[in-house]
Amino acid sequence: MSKFIKVTIDDSKCLGTADCGGCIKVCPVNVFQHPPQGTSSAPDKEVPAVVEENQDECTLCDLCLQECNPRAILIKKLYEP
Repeated sequence: MSKFIKVTIDDSKCLGTADCGGCIKVCPVNVFQHPPQGTSSAPDKEVPAVVEENQDECTLCDLCLQECNPRAILIKKLYEP
């Protein structure tokens, strides 16, 4: 479990890796990855998986947020009140 950053993807907003996958391409610390075959939480599309052990490597560069047109990514700083 990450101590500083929690990254989530809203499955209902995400376009999936086939139609987008931009977060996977732009993240410099590999917080996002293609989900293992058949394990996506959205049955009609392959939603990127968040790599739990890489979340605290997030540099808050916002590249994923800029790339995500449907605004499906949420980054929460756990160290702020």
